[in-house]
Order: sequence, then C-alpha cells, then structure tokens
Amino acid sequence: MLPKNEEIKALFSLIDDPDEEVFSTIADRLLDYGTPIIPDLEHLWENTLDEATLERIEKMIYRLRLKDIQQQLIEWSALPKPSLFEGALILVKYQFPELALDPLRHQLEKIRRNIWLELNNYLTPLEQANVIRNILFSYYQIKGVEVNYENPEDFLVSSPLQSKPGNAFANALIYAELCQQLEIHAEWINIPKQCILAYFSADWEPDEIVPNPQEFIQFYVEGTSGHPFSQKDMDQYFIRHNIEPKTIYYKRLSNQRVIKKMILEFAKCFQSPTLQFKQDDLIELAKLIDQASK
Repeated sequence: MLPKNEEIKALFSLIDDPDEEVFSTIADRLLDYGTPIIPDLEHLWENTLDEATLERIEKMIYRLRLKDIQQQLIEWSALPKPSLFEGALILVKYQFPELALDPLRHQLEKIRRNIWLELNNYLTPLEQANVIRNILFSYYQIKGVEVNYENPEDFLVSSPLQSKPGNAFANALIYAELCQQLEIHAEWINIPKQCILAYFSADWEPDEIVPNPQEFIQFYVEGTSGHPFSQKDMDQYFIRHNIEPKTIYYKRLSNQRVIKKMILEFAKCFQSPTLQFKQDDLIELAKLIDQASK
C-alpha cells in the first residue's frame, strides 16, 4: 500500500485520464480523503492549463465540500434542540465555503446583547416586539428586500449581518433566533408563501400538541421588516390571496422544518441549465433533514 502522500500524487497524475471510468474511480478515492485534501487540489488547479482537467478539479472540490455540508446537516438535524442560526450557517457555508462564520456569530451576539439590555419583565409582548424591531431595523439598519430568485445571497443570514439587504427568509430567521435566545415566545409558523412569526401567550407550551394553536397567538410579525400585525390583517391576507385558512397554518415550525423550507426556497435560485446541479443537490440536502431528524 502506498503512503498517503504518494497515493495522492499518483491519483493526481491520473485526473486528466481521458477514460471516464478511470476518472470516476480516482474521484471516489479522493473523496475518501475529505476536505483536508482541498488545498492540494487548489494548488493542482493553479498549475493546470487544460480546460477539461480544470473543470474536473473544480467538480472534485465542489463534491468534497458538498459531502462535508451533508455531514454537517445530518449532525445538526439529529440534535434534540438544534440552533436555528447554526442551521442557517450551514447554508451560508454551502454558498460561500471560504467565508469565516465566527464574525457572523459575534455580530448576532452583539445584537442579542443590545436587545437584552432594553428588555425588562414589565414590557408587554408587543412592546418587546417593538424593541426588537427598533434595534434590528433602525439601530443596526438591517434592510429587507422582496424575495427574488435571481439574488441567492438575499436568502442567507450572512447578508443582513454584513450590512447587505436580506429577504424575508434571512431577516425572519435572525429575528426568530434572537427570540429563541432571549426566551421570547415568537415562533415561525406555517403560513403559505410567507415568512411570519407569531407571538404566543405565556401559557402556551411549544412541545404540547393543541387542537387550535391560533387561540394562543396574540399577534404576528412580518419577516422582512419585523412589522407587527393583527389577526384581522391575517384574515384579510387569506381573503386577498383566496387561501382557505387551516389550523395547520398556525402551527409552530420546528427549527429543522424552517431550515428545510429555507433550503428549498434557496434551491429555486439555481434553475438555469448550468446551475441545475446545485438545485438538485440542495433538494437532496433538504431531504437529509427529514431522514436525520426522525
């Protein structure tokens, strides 16, 4: 058996083999080395002139990173109480593998601390919502934009935390994560075609199955801007869009369900023929959440 470095050199020497079966065997073996081999592949890419070989190396790097993302998502989904924010960071890492995540965590913690300093036990839920909205969207100037599948970056929590616009998914996820950390009963619910958080009353138990969760909802918050609205406004939304209200729409979504929903919406950004493979891979990633969280 060849020493590790010698085997890698031997495998690299065969990457340009014209036989696709040979290359497939080589690729599978390189995948076994995992992401630590990526710097070596990048060095090889920098010293390669053949276009077909460059494309093969790029695909190898992508596959290695995808395999790592798959494992991260499986481990996250299997946790008893997975962090919503950490789940969203896995999607950030899929799109921007070189991006450092700790600065994003630190920025979220700064926001959380500023909100915490403004809260007290005498505030009503609506007053709490106004504190969060003012700090997020006024003090930190987080900007919301309409969902546009031509702008995949808008879906990622990295955007609003880096002073870039975020759509309803990115902004609502940050809002929901802050509420979870601050133990505020604002939860993502299952309203069709919307990112809506519902503020539940203090006697509501998130793990308790109730026939009509709507009875425990005090008001709602729109994901893009944090703007609060009433049940009457929600009823009008259903009427305008010809949607029949159902009890399931008011049910709290688990963190796994939120991330799955986010991944599937993000996948719609990659519908062009050259990027279809990313959409397919993201759909498969979303399926992993169900498999791992059973």
